[in-house]
Parts: sequence; C-alpha cells; structure tokens
Amino acid sequence: MLSSSRGISFVLALATSALVVAFLSLIEESTLIILLVALGVSFSSAYILMSFTLDFLVFKEIGNIYALLEKIQRKDLSEIHEKGKKTSISPLRKINKVINSYAIARQKEIETLQKNEEFRREFIADISHELKTPIFATQGYIHTLLDGAIDDKAVRMKFLKRAAKSLDSLDVLVQDLLTLNQMESGVIKFNFTEFDLKDLLLEVIDQLEHKASKREMKINFEYEEGKSYLTSGDRPKIYRVCQNLIVNAVKYNDEKGEVHVTLKLHKNSIQLDIKDDGQGIPPEDIKRIFERFYRVEKSRSKEKGGTGLGLAIVKHILEGHKSKISVTSTLGKGSIFSFSLPLVKKEPVEQKAKTVH
Repeated sequence: MLSSSRGISFVLALATSALVVAFLSLIEESTLIILLVALGVSFSSAYILMSFTLDFLVFKEIGNIYALLEKIQRKDLSEIHEKGKKTSISPLRKINKVINSYAIARQKEIETLQKNEEFRREFIADISHELKTPIFATQGYIHTLLDGAIDDKAVRMKFLKRAAKSLDSLDVLVQDLLTLNQMESGVIKFNFTEFDLKDLLLEVIDQLEHKASKREMKINFEYEEGKSYLTSGDRPKIYRVCQNLIVNAVKYNDEKGEVHVTLKLHKNSIQLDIKDDGQGIPPEDIKRIFERFYRVEKSRSKEKGGTGLGLAIVKHILEGHKSKISVTSTLGKGSIFSFSLPLVKKEPVEQKAKTVH
C-alpha cells in the first residue's frame, strides 16, 4: 500500500485530518457535525494535494530517472534527446536533467569512438595495401635474382633498378606518413617569412613543365604584371602545397589538356586557383578526398602513382596557415582547387622616412 503515491497520500491525508479533528475537538463550540465536516474537507483536500504532489513531483520523475538509467544500463542511448531548458522546483527533475545530459554526452562519445574505430580499420587496411605493393614487388625482383637471374648482367641491372624504384616509393610513403603524423601532433613548427607567391609559383611551374610536356599538356599561369604578391607563410611548405596541387592537376587531366594557375588580388588576401580540364570529382567524393589514402577511382589512381597522402598533407599545411582549401568540380569538365594567403602590404619608402622623422 505504501509503495504507491495513492497509498502514501491516503495515510498522510488520514493523519492530517485526524490532527485537524483533534484540534477542533478542543474547542467547546465544535459540534459533531462540524467535526465530521472538518474531517471530510481536510481529508479530501490533503489527499488530493498530496496525491498530485507525489505523482507529478516525485513518482513521475523517479520513473523517468529509472527509465533513463535502464537505457544507460542497456547502452541504448539512441532515443535519448536533449530536453529544452525549463526551470523546475523539483530537485528530482534537476537530477533527471543531469543524468540525461550525462547520457547525451556518453552517446556522443560512443558515436565518436565508433567513427574513430571505423577510421582506424580503414586506415590499417589502406596502409597495409599501400605497403604491400612496393614490398612484394621488391621481394619478387630480389628472389628472382637469387634464383639464378643474377648471373645475367642485363637482367640483374634491370631487376635491381626496379627493386630500387619500389624501395624509393616505399620511402616516399613512409616519409609522407611521418610528416602527416608530425603535423597532426603539432611536432612540426611553421617558420613564417615574407615571400612573393608569384615567384614561388614560377619555380613550381618551371619544375613541372617537363612532366606536363610528356602528356602534351600546357600549364598557363595568369597574374597581373607589375603587382606585388607578397605574402607571409612557411615558404617550403607552401611550395609543397602548390607543387602537390599542380602535380595532381597534370596527373588527373585529360591528354593534351590545360592547367590554369591563377593569382587573384583581394583587399587583404591573395587567392590561388588551380584548374584542370579532367573528368572532375563526383559530389559524394569531394568531402573525402582530403582523407588519408582516399582515392577517386582507386584502380585508375593507382596506375598514376602517388601515396594517397598528398591532399591530406595540403590540408594540414593550410590549416597551419589559418587557411583552408576549397574544391569545386563538375563531372566531365574538371576541378578547381583554391586557397588564400594574407596579402602583405609594403609602405612606400618616402612614407617610411616620414614616419621615422
């Protein structure tokens, strides 16, 4: 009986009404009718009030807390939602809110752990595949030589060169992994200096023109003559960003296509656009191309080489410069990779002299 709100309300109402009647019986003017009426009114009022209070302020909230704890115990947090912020006089409701907030935080933590676990599985599978290719190739060449091919000088030199090339690819992959890991952990520091972004791009394009010419491809560089493209950043790392993006534009462009490298001056920034005439990137892949080892059309990308880490490194370098890379792509027409760096404005010499005086 005392385990329900009605039973407790009945006992408390009975005790309250008994006290009221006992108090009224001490008054000489009280008659039996008055005492009975007082008994009925006090009992009814006390019962209704206490039943309502216990139901809505105690038992209901305890039930909610118990249901919430059951969900947490079953690890069923999918239906737990954050409730609106409402003031309440019930301390149990406040406790319920605290538990609910804890459950939501646990749900988010579980979702994050699940995503990390999925990413870890994909990463291990990807890196195993990437390491397997050069290792197996090198093993094949060396074992072939050990099985007797080493006596043939022509075969020996050819296989040793191929093995060395596979090991070079492996070294590049390991170096890229180390670089990316150091960037993510904050080990690599950025050394900011002022440099001309136009001059840097001219160096990159000069280096890559031979690679483009092999595919009968042109690299067009557009900028305003006589304008200053002075910026602040880590020059070697920005060089690597530009090199990687232009190499990709050449690599994934169509034969005899064109790569357009464009510098645009804004009020306080310099924008760099790198456009190709290739097949473009599907919309579902654009969000993932900056992930480690992620490739669009993996079989085709493997033929073109690369570690699959270049765009991930580009992303981290630009984040270290408080910038971010954007991509726009149209299937069958090509892609545009863009990012911005701050524009450093130099004061005229005469104005500097006046300032000194």
